[in-house]
Amino acid sequence: MTLTTAVTASDVSIPALAASGSPISLPGRLALPETAHGLVLFAHGSGSSRLSPRNQYVAGVLHESWLGTLLFDLLTERESFDRVNVFDIGLLAERLAAAIRFVAGREETAALPLGLFGASTGAAAALVAAAHEPRVKSVVSRGGRPDMAGGALARVAAPTLLIVGGHDEEVLTLNRLAYEQITAEKQLAVVPGATHLFEESGTLEEAARLAAEWFARHLRSPS
Repeated sequence: MTLTTAVTASDVSIPALAASGSPISLPGRLALPETAHGLVLFAHGSGSSRLSPRNQYVAGVLHESWLGTLLFDLLTERESFDRVNVFDIGLLAERLAAAIRFVAGREETAALPLGLFGASTGAAAALVAAAHEPRVKSVVSRGGRPDMAGGALARVAAPTLLIVGGHDEEVLTLNRLAYEQITAEKQLAVVPGATHLFEESGTLEEAARLAAEWFARHLRSPS
């Protein structure tokens, strides 16, 4: 994909707290089009990181819609070795909350409407974070596990799009169950022929297009 929108990218360090209460830093990559209409924070899935090629691709598509992106590691390298942390939705949601506070404190991003893009367990964390943070104006899940957000689903006020592969049958069933619990504006989009990782030809491109359209519709800078 060849970008036609000028984007300024920089490496950032997001302050957060370990389970012990000691301070830690989470590495990230903040990318802003020259005129950004919103900012999307990415919550990657289990076993992934800010370097996920799929999320990087989606971020590039969002840039073409004049949306900034923040891809960051939700766990430190040491934390990621413990699989319990990978599935600790509360912990992952708190890391997203730390990232929200981080961008709210930066001059270039403080006024931008915020969206959350989650994959796998990151989607549940995004929904939990959105349920607690009114600054989140839109959520998109790609191949996510929104069912793991539990009771937070009914408290999400942000318009929510669930994108699922048509051949990802178990996850599709779980998304349909979660969809029924969401009371905010919502949509369930099924990408034909796609499995869990959207590796089939054209399927990731379709998921990225759907996400970009959803965020562009629901993220608007204050006039």
